[in-house]
Amino acid sequence: MLALFQTIDLALNIYTWILIASAIFSWLYAFNVVNSSNQFVNSIGLFLHNVTEPVLRPIRRLLPNLGGIDISPIILLLIIFFIRSLMWNSLWPMVAR
Repeated sequence: MLALFQTIDLALNIYTWILIASAIFSWLYAFNVVNSSNQFVNSIGLFLHNVTEPVLRPIRRLLPNLGGIDISPIILLLIIFFIRSLMWNSLWPMVAR
């Protein structure tokens, strides 16, 4: 059972870093820091968008319009932190008994 908890924790940790990379990439893309005509840059951007957008879209629908500010990645990071804390501080002690 410990292996399952560790695997879920690792997957959430990897997704956290993918989410952070996606946010940073979107800023770099918006401010024209990266070359948008480069095929490699576009493939990275498409990958990050395809991995994060299905999870961020429902959060964006629930949030009010804040102008040009998108706080959905922050909300998702808080949700991931909550799930990880719940998993290790509440569920694991009950399972490990």
